[in-house]
Amino acid sequence: MARVAVVTGGTRGIGHAISVALKDAGYKVAANYAGNDEAAAKFKAETGIPVYKWNVASFAECKEGLATVAAELGAIDVVVNNAGITRDATLHKMSAEQWGAVIDTDLTSAFNMCRSVIEGMRERAYGRIVNIASINGQKGQMGQANYSAAKAGLIGFTRALAQEGASKGITVNVIAPGYINTEMVAAVPQPVLDKIIATIPVGRLGKAEEIARAVVFLAAEDAGFITGSTLTINGGQYIAA
Repeated sequence: MARVAVVTGGTRGIGHAISVALKDAGYKVAANYAGNDEAAAKFKAETGIPVYKWNVASFAECKEGLATVAAELGAIDVVVNNAGITRDATLHKMSAEQWGAVIDTDLTSAFNMCRSVIEGMRERAYGRIVNIASINGQKGQMGQANYSAAKAGLIGFTRALAQEGASKGITVNVIAPGYINTEMVAAVPQPVLDKIIATIPVGRLGKAEEIARAVVFLAAEDAGFITGSTLTINGGQYIAA
């Protein structure tokens, strides 16, 4: 029987690629999204992957949404915490709302999602959790104190939960992408983007499919000895020990 995977932010950008790659690998995939109904409908029509709308920053909505997925597709074996937003500003200009929105969506969401499935995974003695962090959670980034803090927190969350789940057959890993060619990055002015690419040794932006392939690898049943790891995929822009 195919295992069930849930991907947050799963209808656009990196999440779109992850959802499709998991489906192609034989999973029953549920793609979560927050608010873009048009994009979600288009994604569903093109891929055949069912979509589920809820706000990952809300614990109650995550619990309800995941219960719906489980009722319709089966017990959830794989969770990919991919949803994320940016609200950039230097700290002396950053509002409490900008800080809170990013922390809630990019970090607290991982607690909301994992807390809602972890007991079932422990009972079944199986689970795969893959968290999508960022190069900026590893090295920091000017104007992104909120985003960098959230993504760094996601790495710490991963390492702690990996220790809790290891004896129960649950692996927890984190991928830290660099600059990937998505809508979010495409919105960066070209002169700025050119400067960013100049700092990437491979000389280009990453592809969403390259992140997706790594997720499929970590989500596999035979990846059970890999847990608590941070996989950096950034073209050599930042090499972490």
